Amino acid sequence: MNILLVDDHTVVRAGLGQLLSASLGATILEAADTPTALEVALRARPDLVVLDLGLPGAGGLWLVPRLRDAGLRVLVLSMHADPIYARRALDAGATGYVSKTIGADDLLDAIRQAMGGQCYVETAIATLLDEHRDVLGRDFGRLTARDLDIMRFLGEGRSLSDIAATLGVSYKTVANTAGMIKTKLGVARTADLIRLAIATQAGGTMDGRGAA
Repeated sequence: MNILLVDDHTVVRAGLGQLLSASLGATILEAADTPTALEVALRARPDLVVLDLGLPGAGGLWLVPRLRDAGLRVLVLSMHADPIYARRALDAGATGYVSKTIGADDLLDAIRQAMGGQCYVETAIATLLDEHRDVLGRDFGRLTARDLDIMRFLGEGRSLSDIAATLGVSYKTVANTAGMIKTKLGVARTADLIRLAIATQAGGTMDGRGAA
């Protein structure tokens, strides 16, 4: 079997490659950015693409539907355990979604199931997806990677000014983007957008309070 690892951290690719080679006998292909990943995937036709979302340039979410349209299976392995990212990736065509905190045995199980065409979502994330299915039933598929970042920061209680400083853009850019997110999700007020953002944080609740 051939597995393409797409992650911009060399150490992560090396560690995953050793695990998958030793445990599954897989031949490992690697890519550190979206253009290289797409080129290698289309040329080598791997049995599975294990994909990080936080890639330079267009990002992993941009890549998911293109790999899906090419008939390739994608397991997202992300630093984000928030269900909003999982919902967005699954809607884009990912076969499964797990976080980088997952144990080695569970990761191997996820890879085996994804290679067999079964949808695998890490248990804790699947629970949150179920708990927030009403909120996540909105059209999150229209959100870009930048939109998701802003939603995550809003859910953490950060102000638009703070978000702008973190992203290295102007306050006006963040405010305008927040306005477009509200339009995409069908909410009228910034307070409602923040409520949605809190609800879709890992461990968040529909009344906007953190988990006990």
